[in-house]
Amino acid sequence: MTIRQHTIDTPYMVGPVHSYTVETAGELILIDTGPPTRSAKEYLRRNLDFSKLRHVLITHCHIDHYGLAHWLEEETEATIYVPYRDALKIRGHETRLEGMYQGLRELGFDNVYLEQLSRTLNSGLLFPPFPKKFRIIEDDLPRSLGIDHLDCPGHSQSDLVFLSEDWAVTGDVLLRGIFQSPLFDVDLETGERFRNYNAYCETLVKLGDIRKRRIMPGHRERVDGVEETILFYIGKMLERVRQLIPYADDNNIARIIDRLFGENLIEPFHIFIKASEIIFMKDLLEEPDRLRNALTTIGLFDAVADLFKAVTSR
Repeated sequence: MTIRQHTIDTPYMVGPVHSYTVETAGELILIDTGPPTRSAKEYLRRNLDFSKLRHVLITHCHIDHYGLAHWLEEETEATIYVPYRDALKIRGHETRLEGMYQGLRELGFDNVYLEQLSRTLNSGLLFPPFPKKFRIIEDDLPRSLGIDHLDCPGHSQSDLVFLSEDWAVTGDVLLRGIFQSPLFDVDLETGERFRNYNAYCETLVKLGDIRKRRIMPGHRERVDGVEETILFYIGKMLERVRQLIPYADDNNIARIIDRLFGENLIEPFHIFIKASEIIFMKDLLEEPDRLRNALTTIGLFDAVADLFKAVTSR
Protein backbone atom coordinates (compact mmCIF):
# COMPACT_ATOMS: atom_id res chain seq x y z
CA MET A 1 0.00 0.00 0.00
CA THR A 2 1.71 3.18 -1.24
CA ILE A 3 1.46 6.26 0.95
CA ARG A 4 2.21 9.85 -0.09
CA GLN A 5 3.23 12.65 2.23
CA HIS A 6 1.79 16.16 1.70
CA THR A 7 3.44 19.12 3.46
CA ILE A 8 1.12 22.04 4.15
CA ASP A 9 2.15 25.37 5.66
CA THR A 10 0.46 26.53 8.86
CA PRO A 11 0.43 29.89 10.67
CA TYR A 12 1.28 28.16 13.96
CA MET A 13 4.53 27.94 15.92
CA VAL A 14 4.89 24.23 15.14
CA GLY A 15 5.37 25.03 11.46
CA PRO A 16 4.26 22.92 8.46
CA VAL A 17 2.03 19.91 9.01
CA HIS A 18 1.86 16.67 7.05
CA SER A 19 -1.22 15.03 5.61
CA TYR A 20 -1.06 11.64 3.89
CA THR A 21 -2.94 9.99 1.05
CA VAL A 22 -3.40 6.34 0.24
CA GLU A 23 -5.30 4.96 -2.77
CA THR A 24 -6.95 1.57 -2.66
CA ALA A 25 -9.43 0.04 -5.10
CA GLY A 26 -9.76 3.38 -6.86
CA GLU A 27 -10.75 5.20 -3.67
CA LEU A 28 -8.62 7.94 -2.15
CA ILE A 29 -8.01 8.07 1.61
CA LEU A 30 -6.75 11.27 3.27
CA ILE A 31 -5.19 11.13 6.74
CA ASP A 32 -5.40 14.55 8.44
CA THR A 33 -6.48 17.66 6.56
CA GLY A 34 -4.13 20.50 7.43
CA PRO A 35 -5.29 23.83 8.92
CA PRO A 36 -8.37 25.89 7.98
CA THR A 37 -6.49 28.33 5.75
CA ARG A 38 -6.96 29.44 2.15
CA SER A 39 -3.52 28.15 1.18
CA ALA A 40 -4.29 24.70 2.66
CA LYS A 41 -7.54 24.52 0.69
CA GLU A 42 -5.69 25.48 -2.48
CA TYR A 43 -3.04 22.85 -1.81
CA LEU A 44 -5.61 20.08 -1.38
CA ARG A 45 -7.46 21.14 -4.53
CA ARG A 46 -4.23 21.09 -6.56
CA ASN A 47 -2.88 17.83 -5.21
CA LEU A 48 -5.91 15.62 -4.50
CA ASP A 49 -8.48 14.23 -6.89
CA PHE A 50 -11.63 15.22 -5.01
CA SER A 51 -13.73 12.99 -7.25
CA LYS A 52 -11.91 9.97 -5.78
CA LEU A 53 -11.77 11.15 -2.16
CA ARG A 54 -13.97 8.82 -0.11
CA HIS A 55 -12.45 8.67 3.38
CA VAL A 56 -10.90 11.34 5.63
CA LEU A 57 -9.22 9.94 8.76
CA ILE A 58 -8.20 12.24 11.62
CA THR A 59 -5.38 11.35 14.03
CA HIS A 60 -6.62 13.88 16.61
CA CYS A 61 -8.77 17.00 16.52
CA HIS A 62 -6.19 19.75 16.88
CA ILE A 63 -6.65 22.58 14.43
CA ASP A 64 -3.66 21.82 12.20
CA HIS A 65 -4.75 18.18 11.80
CA TYR A 66 -8.53 18.42 11.41
CA GLY A 67 -9.07 22.07 10.47
CA LEU A 68 -10.53 21.37 7.01
CA ALA A 69 -12.70 18.39 7.94
CA HIS A 70 -15.94 20.40 7.74
CA TRP A 71 -14.88 22.01 4.47
CA LEU A 72 -14.06 18.63 2.92
CA GLU A 73 -17.40 17.33 4.12
CA GLU A 74 -19.07 20.07 2.08
CA GLU A 75 -16.77 19.92 -0.96
CA THR A 76 -16.49 16.15 -1.47
CA GLU A 77 -18.38 12.90 -1.00
CA ALA A 78 -15.87 11.72 1.60
CA THR A 79 -16.88 10.27 4.96
CA ILE A 80 -15.14 11.96 7.89
CA TYR A 81 -13.81 9.66 10.62
CA VAL A 82 -12.73 11.02 14.02
CA PRO A 83 -11.39 9.31 17.18
CA TYR A 84 -13.99 8.28 19.76
CA ARG A 85 -12.80 10.75 22.38
CA ASP A 86 -12.84 13.59 19.86
CA ALA A 87 -16.43 12.68 19.05
CA LEU A 88 -17.20 13.15 22.75
CA LYS A 89 -15.51 16.55 22.67
CA ILE A 90 -17.39 17.64 19.54
CA ARG A 91 -20.75 16.62 21.00
CA GLY A 92 -19.97 18.01 24.45
CA HIS A 93 -17.95 21.08 23.43
CA GLU A 94 -19.46 23.57 25.87
CA THR A 95 -19.48 21.05 28.74
CA ARG A 96 -15.82 20.32 28.07
CA LEU A 97 -14.84 24.00 28.10
CA GLU A 98 -16.72 24.67 31.34
CA GLY A 99 -14.97 21.67 32.90
CA MET A 100 -11.59 23.00 31.77
CA TYR A 101 -12.28 26.43 33.25
CA GLN A 102 -13.34 24.89 36.55
CA GLY A 103 -10.23 22.72 36.62
CA LEU A 104 -7.99 25.72 35.93
CA ARG A 105 -9.79 27.70 38.62
CA GLU A 106 -8.93 24.97 41.12
CA LEU A 107 -5.29 25.26 40.02
CA GLY A 108 -5.11 28.92 40.96
CA PHE A 109 -6.21 30.79 37.82
CA ASP A 110 -8.50 33.75 38.49
CA ASN A 111 -11.62 34.83 36.62
CA VAL A 112 -9.78 37.58 34.74
CA TYR A 113 -7.45 35.04 33.13
CA LEU A 114 -10.26 32.55 32.52
CA GLU A 115 -12.30 35.22 30.72
CA GLN A 116 -9.27 36.01 28.53
CA LEU A 117 -8.77 32.31 27.75
CA SER A 118 -12.48 31.92 27.00
CA ARG A 119 -12.33 34.75 24.46
CA THR A 120 -9.37 33.04 22.79
CA LEU A 121 -11.02 29.62 22.69
CA ASN A 122 -14.28 31.08 21.36
CA SER A 123 -12.64 33.27 18.71
CA GLY A 124 -12.68 30.55 16.05
CA LEU A 125 -8.89 30.57 15.85
CA LEU A 126 -8.51 27.26 17.73
CA PHE A 127 -11.80 25.50 17.02
CA PRO A 128 -12.82 25.74 13.36
CA PRO A 129 -16.26 24.35 12.44
CA PHE A 130 -16.62 20.71 13.39
CA PRO A 131 -17.86 18.28 10.76
CA LYS A 132 -21.62 17.93 11.02
CA LYS A 133 -21.65 14.24 10.10
CA PHE A 134 -18.85 11.95 11.13
CA ARG A 135 -18.16 8.38 12.05
CA ILE A 136 -16.12 6.95 14.90
CA ILE A 137 -12.82 5.42 13.83
CA GLU A 138 -12.75 2.81 16.57
CA ASP A 139 -16.26 1.61 15.67
CA ASP A 140 -16.83 2.38 12.01
CA LEU A 141 -13.57 2.37 10.03
CA PRO A 142 -14.05 -0.21 7.23
CA ARG A 143 -11.66 -3.17 7.44
CA SER A 144 -11.61 -3.20 3.64
CA LEU A 145 -9.38 -0.11 3.68
CA GLY A 146 -6.53 -2.19 5.06
CA ILE A 147 -5.66 0.44 7.68
CA ASP A 148 -5.58 -0.39 11.38
CA HIS A 149 -5.42 2.05 14.29
CA LEU A 150 -3.67 2.15 17.65
CA ASP A 151 -4.92 4.20 20.60
CA CYS A 152 -1.94 6.34 21.72
CA PRO A 153 -3.15 9.20 23.98
CA GLY A 154 -0.84 11.54 25.86
CA HIS A 155 -0.37 14.61 23.66
CA SER A 156 -4.16 14.69 23.69
CA GLN A 157 -6.68 12.20 25.05
CA SER A 158 -7.67 11.12 21.55
CA ASP A 159 -4.40 10.51 19.64
CA LEU A 160 -4.53 7.62 17.19
CA VAL A 161 -1.78 6.05 15.12
CA PHE A 162 -2.81 4.60 11.74
CA LEU A 163 -1.03 1.44 10.65
CA SER A 164 -0.37 -0.67 7.60
CA GLU A 165 2.08 -3.57 7.48
CA ASP A 166 4.83 -1.17 6.36
CA TRP A 167 4.14 2.28 7.81
CA ALA A 168 2.63 4.13 10.76
CA VAL A 169 1.08 7.61 10.54
CA THR A 170 1.68 8.96 14.01
CA GLY A 171 0.17 12.46 14.09
CA ASP A 172 1.79 14.27 17.02
CA VAL A 173 2.70 11.12 18.95
CA LEU A 174 6.24 10.85 17.51
CA LEU A 175 7.97 14.05 16.39
CA ARG A 176 11.67 14.54 15.72
CA GLY A 177 13.17 17.33 17.79
CA ILE A 178 9.84 18.67 19.07
CA PHE A 179 8.64 18.60 22.67
CA GLN A 180 4.88 18.32 22.15
CA SER A 181 3.10 19.77 25.17
CA PRO A 182 0.33 17.52 26.54
CA LEU A 183 -2.78 19.68 26.74
CA PHE A 184 -4.85 19.98 29.92
CA ASP A 185 -8.30 18.53 29.27
CA VAL A 186 -11.43 17.05 30.83
CA ASP A 187 -12.28 13.38 30.43
CA LEU A 188 -15.90 13.56 29.31
CA GLU A 189 -16.44 9.92 30.29
CA THR A 190 -15.68 10.63 33.95
CA GLY A 191 -15.91 14.42 34.29
CA GLU A 192 -12.46 14.40 35.91
CA ARG A 193 -9.17 15.80 34.65
CA PHE A 194 -7.69 13.67 31.90
CA ARG A 195 -4.40 12.22 33.14
CA ASN A 196 -2.05 12.80 30.19
CA TYR A 197 0.94 11.45 32.09
CA ASN A 198 -0.71 8.13 32.89
CA ALA A 199 -1.90 7.82 29.29
CA TYR A 200 1.52 8.67 27.87
CA CYS A 201 3.24 6.00 29.93
CA GLU A 202 0.80 3.41 28.57
CA THR A 203 1.37 4.76 25.05
CA LEU A 204 5.14 4.32 25.36
CA VAL A 205 4.66 0.56 25.66
CA LYS A 206 2.47 0.55 22.54
CA LEU A 207 4.99 2.59 20.57
CA GLY A 208 7.59 -0.05 21.29
CA ASP A 209 5.56 -2.41 19.10
CA ILE A 210 5.80 -0.25 15.94
CA ARG A 211 9.58 0.03 15.78
CA LYS A 212 9.83 -1.98 12.56
CA ARG A 213 7.46 0.29 10.61
CA ARG A 214 8.37 3.42 8.67
CA ILE A 215 7.18 6.36 10.76
CA MET A 216 5.16 9.04 8.98
CA PRO A 217 5.04 11.98 11.43
CA GLY A 218 2.66 14.91 11.69
CA HIS A 219 5.51 17.45 11.58
CA ARG A 220 9.09 17.45 10.32
CA GLU A 221 9.80 15.46 7.19
CA ARG A 222 10.94 12.30 8.87
CA VAL A 223 11.53 10.50 12.15
CA ASP A 224 14.91 8.83 12.61
CA GLY A 225 13.39 6.02 14.65
CA VAL A 226 10.93 5.28 17.41
CA GLU A 227 13.60 4.82 20.07
CA GLU A 228 15.52 7.99 19.18
CA THR A 229 12.33 10.04 19.23
CA ILE A 230 11.12 8.67 22.55
CA LEU A 231 14.51 9.26 24.16
CA PHE A 232 14.60 12.85 22.89
CA TYR A 233 11.18 13.53 24.35
CA ILE A 234 11.88 11.83 27.69
CA GLY A 235 15.25 13.53 28.02
CA LYS A 236 13.79 16.96 27.30
CA MET A 237 10.93 16.31 29.71
CA LEU A 238 13.21 15.22 32.56
CA GLU A 239 15.41 18.29 32.08
CA ARG A 240 12.33 20.48 32.44
CA VAL A 241 11.12 18.51 35.45
CA ARG A 242 14.45 19.27 37.14
CA GLN A 243 13.58 23.00 36.92
CA LEU A 244 10.22 22.31 38.53
CA ILE A 245 11.53 20.49 41.61
CA PRO A 246 11.60 23.65 43.83
CA TYR A 247 7.85 23.96 43.20
CA ALA A 248 6.96 20.30 43.62
CA ASP A 249 4.82 20.93 46.72
CA ASP A 250 3.00 23.95 45.30
CA ASN A 251 -0.32 23.02 43.70
CA ASN A 252 -1.07 26.57 42.57
CA ILE A 253 -0.07 26.30 38.91
CA ALA A 254 -0.86 29.96 38.19
CA ARG A 255 1.58 31.04 40.92
CA ILE A 256 4.30 28.71 39.61
CA ILE A 257 3.97 30.18 36.12
CA ASP A 258 4.15 33.70 37.49
CA ARG A 259 7.30 32.88 39.48
CA LEU A 260 8.99 31.12 36.55
CA PHE A 261 8.04 33.48 33.72
CA GLY A 262 6.54 36.68 35.14
CA GLU A 263 5.68 39.19 32.41
CA ASN A 264 7.50 37.14 29.77
CA LEU A 265 4.43 34.95 29.36
CA ILE A 266 1.22 36.91 28.88
CA GLU A 267 -0.73 35.42 25.94
CA PRO A 268 -3.64 33.42 27.43
CA PHE A 269 -3.27 30.31 25.27
CA HIS A 270 0.52 30.19 25.75
CA ILE A 271 -0.10 30.29 29.51
CA PHE A 272 -2.56 27.42 29.07
CA ILE A 273 0.06 25.39 27.19
CA LYS A 274 2.65 26.00 29.90
CA ALA A 275 0.14 25.12 32.63
CA SER A 276 -0.61 21.86 30.83
CA GLU A 277 3.08 21.02 30.71
CA ILE A 278 3.58 21.75 34.41
CA ILE A 279 0.58 19.61 35.39
CA PHE A 280 2.00 16.71 33.34
CA MET A 281 5.38 17.06 35.04
CA LYS A 282 3.96 17.32 38.54
CA ASP A 283 2.10 14.06 37.87
CA LEU A 284 5.44 12.54 36.90
CA LEU A 285 7.04 13.69 40.14
CA GLU A 286 4.17 12.11 42.09
CA GLU A 287 4.44 8.75 40.30
CA PRO A 288 7.88 8.44 38.69
CA ASP A 289 7.81 4.64 38.75
CA ARG A 290 5.02 4.69 36.19
CA LEU A 291 7.47 6.16 33.65
CA ARG A 292 10.33 3.93 34.78
CA ASN A 293 8.21 0.81 34.30
CA ALA A 294 7.07 1.83 30.83
CA LEU A 295 10.61 2.58 29.66
CA THR A 296 11.89 -0.64 31.19
CA THR A 297 9.22 -2.62 29.32
CA ILE A 298 10.45 -1.30 25.96
CA GLY A 299 14.13 -1.56 26.88
CA LEU A 300 14.92 2.17 27.03
CA PHE A 301 15.23 2.94 30.74
CA ASP A 302 19.00 2.42 30.93
CA ALA A 303 19.53 5.19 28.38
CA VAL A 304 17.97 7.77 30.73
CA ALA A 305 18.60 6.08 34.09
CA ASP A 306 21.12 8.62 35.40
CA LEU A 307 18.98 11.62 34.54
CA PHE A 308 15.87 9.90 35.85
CA LYS A 309 17.52 9.17 39.20
CA ALA A 310 18.94 12.69 39.45
CA VAL A 311 15.51 14.21 38.90
CA THR A 312 13.32 11.81 40.88
CA SER A 313 15.77 10.47 43.51
CA ARG A 314 14.61 6.96 42.49
